[in-house]
Amino acid sequence: MNSLRNKVQLIGNLGNDPEIINLDSGKTLAKFAIATNESYKNATGEKITDTQWHNVVAWGKTAQIIEKYVTKGKEVAIEGKLTSRSYDDKDGNKRYITEVVCNELLMLGGK
Repeated sequence: MNSLRNKVQLIGNLGNDPEIINLDSGKTLAKFAIATNESYKNATGEKITDTQWHNVVAWGKTAQIIEKYVTKGKEVAIEGKLTSRSYDDKDGNKRYITEVVCNELLMLGGK
């Protein structure tokens, strides 16, 4: 069943500059969000654009490349896997987050 696996491919634009975190272990982490757009026509024929935001994290060499070359507004293609995790916020409430762990990145556009 290798054809059924956790794989995500997205093409979108960064909403902000990536947040780069250098951990005590020596590993580098990059965190950012990309927007993907999908357009369709509603019942009256008006074009509607739906924007979805995706949280993305990258580690190691991929994070280092992102740190050097990727900035707000850049169009990128990413490939990775979908992960979910939970954490307790400052008020003690359990929060859940879903993010894409990026293992491949391609910079698109001429910016």
